[in-house]
Amino acid sequence: MRVIFHFRAGEWLGSRLAALSDEAGLDVSVIAPDDHAAFEAALPETDVLWHVLEPFTAAHADIAPKLRLVQKIGIGVNTIDLEAAKAKDIAVCNMPGTNSRAVAEMALSLMLGCLRRVPLFHEATRAGDGWAVPIDTMESMGEIHGRTVGLVGFGAVPSLLAPMLAAMGARVIYSETVPKPDVPYERRELDELLAESDIVSLHIPLFPETENLIDADALARMKPGSILINTARGGLVDQTALIEALRRGHIAMAGLDVLAEEPVDPADPILSAENVITTPHVSWLTRETLLRSLDVAVDNCARLRDGRDLVHRVV
Repeated sequence: MRVIFHFRAGEWLGSRLAALSDEAGLDVSVIAPDDHAAFEAALPETDVLWHVLEPFTAAHADIAPKLRLVQKIGIGVNTIDLEAAKAKDIAVCNMPGTNSRAVAEMALSLMLGCLRRVPLFHEATRAGDGWAVPIDTMESMGEIHGRTVGLVGFGAVPSLLAPMLAAMGARVIYSETVPKPDVPYERRELDELLAESDIVSLHIPLFPETENLIDADALARMKPGSILINTARGGLVDQTALIEALRRGHIAMAGLDVLAEEPVDPADPILSAENVITTPHVSWLTRETLLRSLDVAVDNCARLRDGRDLVHRVV
């Protein structure tokens, strides 16, 4: 079975993928997301695509007559043309839960990084100016303990993140479309959560109805001096409105693993804002996540080969 892993692989991952030839009968080709020519050249002979973030379009489906499965490495399928896949009888599966712990830990890292201004002190210290940072900046730092953290959405990631926050002394609240009786935290409507939280962390999918959910009005409802964390999808936030709220100081800091445009334009003003921490959509990316993801992806390839039901099928 011929598989494209549309990603980059270093020595460790490359060795794991090479072993799959003998272990699982899979011929896995790694094609970098920006190598469009190689990707399009390989698609006609490909049985399974292991998809990460580079969009899979109707045009791709048209040139892949043997393709039987697009396996999302992760959860969100917004970068896959589901209608085109359905029309071509290409199954689409994701893998909920495989990256949840990694994302939860990154969200916590971004919260701490914002509260303690880690990037600013790192750069200042490297430049020999760490002890000359303005006293007002030093006095602006804070702790998780005693703060209210509002989790927008309460799926797999928040279920891991919330106990970490509670153990550190935070008060955790959450918003969901329907109450979750088994969740031991207080539920709020979104507007209430925004107004009440010192830190707002986003954990919902990107759908048309959630696009720009955090717009200028939502940002204005947030507590002055609060922090916004986004490890979900960049499209959930009106980035222009966020930049303005950060500039005015209404939002004190933002920790963003995802941005409106990816890869981000180097001239994007979000990158020059001193009160923003950015990472390049790597919350999910740990060695442990990759191992869990390969287990699911290999299992679904075996199921496809044997004619068994696929796990976590979306289309």
